[in-house]
Amino acid sequence: MTAVTDQDHTDEMDHVTHTGDAVAAKDEHLENASPVEGDAEATSVNGLPVEDAEETSALENTDDHARVPAGTDTSSRTASQASANPGDRTDPSDPADSADAAGSWDDGLIARRVNETTAAQQAAAVEIRASRAQAAHTAQTAHVPAPLAYDGPLRSRLDALRELVGLSRTRLDSGTLAEAGRVLDEAAARRRLSGQHTVVAIAGATGSGKSQLFNALAGVAISETGVRRPTTAAPIACSWSDGAATLIDRLGIPGRLRRRPLQSAEMEAQLRGLVLVDLPDHDSAAVAHREQVDRVLALVDAVIWVVDPEKYADAILHERYLRPMAGHAEVMFVVLNQIDRLPGEAADQVLDDLRRLLDEDGIALGEYGEPGATVLSLSALTGDGIPELREVLGQFVGERGAAARRISADVDAAAWRLRPVYATGRRTGLSEEARDEFAARLADSVGATAAGEAAERAWLRNANRACGTPWLRLWRWYNDRREPTTGRLPILAQADEEATARQRVEQAVRTVADRASGGLPAPWAQAVREAAVRGSQGLPEALDELAARAGLPAGRPPRPGWWPAAVLAQASMTILQVVGGLWLLGQIIGFMAPNLGVPVLLMVAGIIGGPLVEWSCRLAARGPARRYGLDAERRLREAAAGCGRARVLDPLAAELLRYREVREQYGRVTGAGVG
Repeated sequence: MTAVTDQDHTDEMDHVTHTGDAVAAKDEHLENASPVEGDAEATSVNGLPVEDAEETSALENTDDHARVPAGTDTSSRTASQASANPGDRTDPSDPADSADAAGSWDDGLIARRVNETTAAQQAAAVEIRASRAQAAHTAQTAHVPAPLAYDGPLRSRLDALRELVGLSRTRLDSGTLAEAGRVLDEAAARRRLSGQHTVVAIAGATGSGKSQLFNALAGVAISETGVRRPTTAAPIACSWSDGAATLIDRLGIPGRLRRRPLQSAEMEAQLRGLVLVDLPDHDSAAVAHREQVDRVLALVDAVIWVVDPEKYADAILHERYLRPMAGHAEVMFVVLNQIDRLPGEAADQVLDDLRRLLDEDGIALGEYGEPGATVLSLSALTGDGIPELREVLGQFVGERGAAARRISADVDAAAWRLRPVYATGRRTGLSEEARDEFAARLADSVGATAAGEAAERAWLRNANRACGTPWLRLWRWYNDRREPTTGRLPILAQADEEATARQRVEQAVRTVADRASGGLPAPWAQAVREAAVRGSQGLPEALDELAARAGLPAGRPPRPGWWPAAVLAQASMTILQVVGGLWLLGQIIGFMAPNLGVPVLLMVAGIIGGPLVEWSCRLAARGPARRYGLDAERRLREAAAGCGRARVLDPLAAELLRYREVREQYGRVTGAGVG
């Protein structure tokens, strides 16, 4: 059994074949050695560490002495080496080597045969070395562990979180999205590394015995223990199998703090793939130690919290670490150490109280086959409970699922922190009623109703002019000339009208923005209001321009087809009146024979028929006039609604659509719909 003090050294020594008595002596020497935290980096010899260089030298010397019998002279020994291990000591192309070889033999023929044989053996040795190098490269390639693979649901959640962050960058501040971005970065970094290894950190308070537990699991004193506090000043890593160098590099642990456990076939089979990290005290007086703990805890796949009977209820542990990491219960072990100090049933009572505290922290306990944290009691000093922890840890590492569960828990934690900015539980959106009310307010601001009424009156006036009696039209014209135009209707100044219209537009925009942002989280509500404000800039002027284009057309209103007949009838009535009057006048002056009946009848028919035709035309004109006014009002309302929709409602709809998209992505991240 061998204990090696450096991770990198053992990686280089994995392919070395230990044979002979020198190897046995080396193993015995290493077994007695105890690696500690403060070991300096080994000095290299010919590119190898000191230990590897000594072992290689011992192997070479052993092979040499095994090949050369006792009492053999130097020349015979050289020749034997050349024949037994060609290419290692003598090169026939070197003149000095050839001369030495020639001087060792009296028979030139034999010397030539030896040189020919040596050359052939050297060629064979080159082929052997090439094959060995190829085999070594193949072995190294085979030892490269496969990268971590996430299952479909986790990949979908990560993609949704990435899309969520991308859609929210322009709406949320970088601090709000920082945790989600860190989770995505760490998930991508962890996925590129080994999926056959599980990184487990041992964390605990000062004096909890975590370094003792670390040494007990490793089977050898790796991490320094003692009364001096803090004892552990930097993280120390111990790997039970090869291929974990990149994972340890990610933790920022240098090579001098990398160890290998006690070499045991049973332990290696049980904990294969485990990378154990001993952390400094999380309550250390040194700020740098606490920072290292926080940094490494964010990178490991699982954590073993070591507590002791005195500080298992420490507020710092529960409030700063356990409670915020409640969602990581499936990758968490809580170990009550130093139970050898508790008499009788006190250990069970303390363990039950620890479970109660964990339950209050919101940490699910993995009992009765349910997923959750594993709670154990042991004594790292006496070894009581260590086999149970090793067995549970071996099963946990053998599942190869801790890294994915850790990433999934990180995604859950990031989603929970983002919930206030994505979900409020209230209904959101802009209803059709709110849209119609906004359009109506804009139409009122441009006077759409008044414009329609004015168009209707204009149509009626045109009808009266065309179908009214000439005498009545003349009378109305005379009255209009006599009466002043002012004083009959209140007239507002143009500046007052513009101010009133602008206030109506601003009020309409504020109302629709408030309704659109109702129920939205604060950042998205602010984005909706800002979009409404941007759209309202220049809206009154645009409405005035549209009102001018969409108002009444120039010239007279259109006339229906029956107007010529009504004009002809009114002209006929007027002609009857004129004819009857002239006839009576002729009779009065004696120009015509007296006959009052016919001229009077003609005059009465004209006098009665003219107003009757005018009244009939007025009744007939009400329908077309009303339709003409409504059509003018509709055109103005549509123009105002189109302008408001393009400038205000469409930007609001875009913001609401973006919010619905991010809410859907947030639902995919959480694995459920959100309100």
